[in-house]
Amino acid sequence: MVTTSLSEPAAEPNAEAIAAELGTVDAPVIATRRWRLAAFTRDRAALVASIFLLIVCAAAVLAPWISPYDPNVASGQLRFAPPLTPGHILGTDEQGRDMLSRLLWGGRISLLVGLVPVALASAAGLVLGLVAGYAGGIIDQLIMRTLDVLFAFPMVLLAIAIAGVLTPGISTEIIAIAVVLIPYVGRLARTATLGVVAMPFIEAARAAGASRTALLARYITPNVLPPLLVYATTLIGLMIVVGSGLSFLGLGVQPPTADWGSMVSEGREVLATAPFVTLLPGLVIVVVSLAFNFIGDGLRDALDPRSARR
Repeated sequence: MVTTSLSEPAAEPNAEAIAAELGTVDAPVIATRRWRLAAFTRDRAALVASIFLLIVCAAAVLAPWISPYDPNVASGQLRFAPPLTPGHILGTDEQGRDMLSRLLWGGRISLLVGLVPVALASAAGLVLGLVAGYAGGIIDQLIMRTLDVLFAFPMVLLAIAIAGVLTPGISTEIIAIAVVLIPYVGRLARTATLGVVAMPFIEAARAAGASRTALLARYITPNVLPPLLVYATTLIGLMIVVGSGLSFLGLGVQPPTADWGSMVSEGREVLATAPFVTLLPGLVIVVVSLAFNFIGDGLRDALDPRSARR
């Protein structure tokens, strides 16, 4: 039997809620329906969100070739040009820089800040959770108590504190966000590992002579990954928001580099006279974050072992 874990995405990571519901399904079903593509595509919101994010990611990657202007070139004669201005479909900012170009280039930074820290934290948290859940005893206590120290601080405040002692920049954003995520991912991985280790098929593998390495690589890790994947997907959108917040506070990407968070920060002083300068990047942040959450919902339902029985 195989174990997976489910939860609803929350505004702040809640690993215990995600790992609370454990279901089982026969191994052949998991092998043949690993990604449950049919179930995922039936979720229209997740499907539309996937298509939207593919377009956003493609636009960000192709920004050097498709952006109409250099995102950092200013024009004093075109300051605060409104949207639909000829040659500037989304208008210009306080320095006369094209908003569309800055959104395209800013997407490269913002998506990177969302994806890379989650990937790093997921890898580190998976290893820590597997070791803690499988080894138990003093090793489990040592790992979890260390992670609990980080849990004592609110996630965003801890990220601000870490970023504040480092040199502002994209690497600072990535490090700060990755560090604060490791405890959340690690606790989820440990909880899922404990559930898998208690299953009968693990005992059967031990009785058949499977080594610890084989148990972790072939039986435990593949069954811990599905809930971790769902959780990581929902975290990406949230981390884009956190990264934008760090940029807003001046702890992330520095001007004149385009970034959605810094664009929101730069436009706050002219919110009354030129609201689009702040609203456009803010709207992009919200929509992209929601899209990742919709994909997380779709993956959760697709990987739900109970859906295989329907």
